[in-house]
Amino acid sequence: MKFLAKNSFIVIFLIVFIGSAILDKLFNVDNFLIRLIILIPIGMLLSPRKKKIQTKEGEKTQVTWFFLKEPIILD
Repeated sequence: MKFLAKNSFIVIFLIVFIGSAILDKLFNVDNFLIRLIILIPIGMLLSPRKKKIQTKEGEKTQVTWFFLKEPIILD
């Protein structure tokens, strides 16, 4: 999970790639721009949010996800 938290672009890429295939095969959406208009906001909603927080040890990065209750702390 920390790997995906550090590399959040992978999550957005997978959502757009898999969602594009689903929209193409199941719903027959042929226009690429319409697929992107639908999938990019979904990818942004589900991607991790990074926030700098100040702790006793110094500044750390806190990563929160839409579907996780506890945040991930990165050094």
